[in-house]
Amino acid sequence: MSKSKLEYIWLDGYTPTANLRSKTKIEEDFSGKLEDCPMWSFDGSSTQQAEGGSSDCLLKPVAIYPDPARINGYLVMTEVLNADGTPHESNSRATIDDPDADFWFGFEQEYFIMDVNTQLPLGFPIGGYPGPQGLYYCSVGGKNTWGRDLVEEHANQCIEAGLNFEGINQEVAAGQWEFQLFAKGAQKAGDEIWIARYLLDRLTESYGYYIEYHPKPVKGDWNGSGMHANFSNTTLRTCGSKETYEKICEAFRPVAKEHIEVYGEFNDQRLTGLHETASINDFSYGVSDRGASIRIPILTVEKGWKGWLEDRRPASNGDPYKIAARIIKTVKSADV
Repeated sequence: MSKSKLEYIWLDGYTPTANLRSKTKIEEDFSGKLEDCPMWSFDGSSTQQAEGGSSDCLLKPVAIYPDPARINGYLVMTEVLNADGTPHESNSRATIDDPDADFWFGFEQEYFIMDVNTQLPLGFPIGGYPGPQGLYYCSVGGKNTWGRDLVEEHANQCIEAGLNFEGINQEVAAGQWEFQLFAKGAQKAGDEIWIARYLLDRLTESYGYYIEYHPKPVKGDWNGSGMHANFSNTTLRTCGSKETYEKICEAFRPVAKEHIEVYGEFNDQRLTGLHETASINDFSYGVSDRGASIRIPILTVEKGWKGWLEDRRPASNGDPYKIAARIIKTVKSADV
């Protein structure tokens, strides 16, 4: 008789930025299949998801991955439900309107690796700054690169877990990195970002680091961190029409504020119009324009207006479920 460790992972009720929570369930002779993951519960009064007098919340398994760091281990992404089985108000995954997985998302997750002792990004000396930006992006060598050991181990774990992990690179600021994930289906894309974040956060416990998802942790002439959202649906992938693309982009203009509201806390500190961002107070789009709110990739144009769009506004601490849900709603509203 074998025992398996199932790590149930969920988002808590803190607003506007939710936190990952998890706990382990031991199951005997577990098949490894999602349908055999039992419902579970937790104390919602400890996560701002319930009152103490009626504190039980339910965990509904929605995705499962092998845990690369545990023997007979699994990572189980869950949705939070009320005791009556309805989606909890904090359950952003349940708000996604993509029943046929027509929407594909590729998220580019930027982040800073922080030293627990100094409370500074790797590469930042106490009481000062490293050299100015310019040589850190995609650099190699100990003079301009920090944290590669953690980043490489994280990439390996994501791949071993079966995530559709697409790449890593050092970013523009010292101690800043990025990874990319792609999935067909908005809910699956969100699941994989959250699992990848979980693996990254858990790894830092062994390094004396922590991950900073704040979109502007270092003030001044340093890049902030975003989570660019590349997205498409059947229309964008097949229309072959510049006019259709422009109509979809224009659908974002009147609801720009609604998007910003769910694109991450403190994003106003990042979206200044500098450091490869558009101003939070403006809306723009353009071909190959990394200073626009939405970039139309040059490959989309070269393929005859068949491809995808990149929303460059989401912050690194944004909830991919909320971001995807809002993008889908806007794209579906376009008159095409």
